[in-house]
Amino acid sequence: MKKLICHITTVHPAKDTRIFYKECKSLAKNGFDVKLIVINGESFSEDDVEVFGVPCQYSGRLQRFYKASKTAYKKALELNADIYHFHDPEFLPYASKLIKKGGKVIYDVHEDLPRQMLSKYWIPLPFRKSGSKIIEFFENKYAGKMSCIITATSYIKERFLKFHNNVIEVQNFPIIKFLQNSKGVDKTSSEACYIGSIAEVRGISELIKSLTFVEDNIRLNLAGKFNPESYRNELTQISGWEKVIELDFIDPSQIKDILQKSFVGIVTLHPIINYLDALPVKMFEYMAAGIPVIASNFPILKEIIESNNCGICVDPLNPEEMAKSINYLYNNPDKAQEMGANGLKSVKEKYNWEQEEKKLIKVYRSLYNE
Repeated sequence: MKKLICHITTVHPAKDTRIFYKECKSLAKNGFDVKLIVINGESFSEDDVEVFGVPCQYSGRLQRFYKASKTAYKKALELNADIYHFHDPEFLPYASKLIKKGGKVIYDVHEDLPRQMLSKYWIPLPFRKSGSKIIEFFENKYAGKMSCIITATSYIKERFLKFHNNVIEVQNFPIIKFLQNSKGVDKTSSEACYIGSIAEVRGISELIKSLTFVEDNIRLNLAGKFNPESYRNELTQISGWEKVIELDFIDPSQIKDILQKSFVGIVTLHPIINYLDALPVKMFEYMAAGIPVIASNFPILKEIIESNNCGICVDPLNPEEMAKSINYLYNNPDKAQEMGANGLKSVKEKYNWEQEEKKLIKVYRSLYNE
């Protein structure tokens, strides 16, 4: 009889890349009976993963923290799984209840929440530091009770290892099978791209300003949701916006088309504490598409990009330096193609989900062996 696994998310969509396409499908492929609980999503089955979309009415973040978690908890009890694997810190108190009922529970930490709070626009500035400390205290308190903690980066892993002896790093690298038709750099392209959340801390204002210094025919494909929505109004007033091709949020199936017609992918995050030790998933997706990367000059990113010769690192707060790198890759298509090919090669050899999947399966088998 297959072991029953229940993944739980109160925030992410049903087809979240890490949760659904990577972790749930990998587990199902390796012989586990996999269920996924999502709040206010669709119910469906795909590749032996059964998704339960559970309705829940709430208004605002505070209500979501309580109501969505409670609703997911009730459904989790109904499924009576062998192992529960949840993805949102707001579910921690209910995960603790599952532990008390004898369940084995995995906490999957996608981001460093306490550091992330320091840059949340919706939290008043005077409360961010104190709020961050309070959140870290409670996250650590509950996380220490979990059967296992999975982290998306080594930095987060080191933080939890201070009080938990079963912490495993499973990074968010691309899936190799999605890379089979990568065409690399189109030497005739004059389009750069940024795909992801469009927020000030992600360096978008500086990126738009850099467009005033690039070659006249270069355009920027800008795809994603504005965070907050009012940020769009601010960006449209910046000189350089006239060179933006605004794509709004695009379906994952459309991302490939954007990457294939771009000569460079840009991920110039601000040097805030939450990003300095992060590995942006989008950077590896650019590499997987066979296009060079322009990234922030953080040590963790420089090590990857320079050792693999797959892009250029810049000061994310310097639009002119950013523009210089964009112009260089545009005016040197052979070099751009070489860097893109190097990035693709490194993803196929090192930075891929298939390598991370092995660690995930090992975690589950060790928990069952207990």
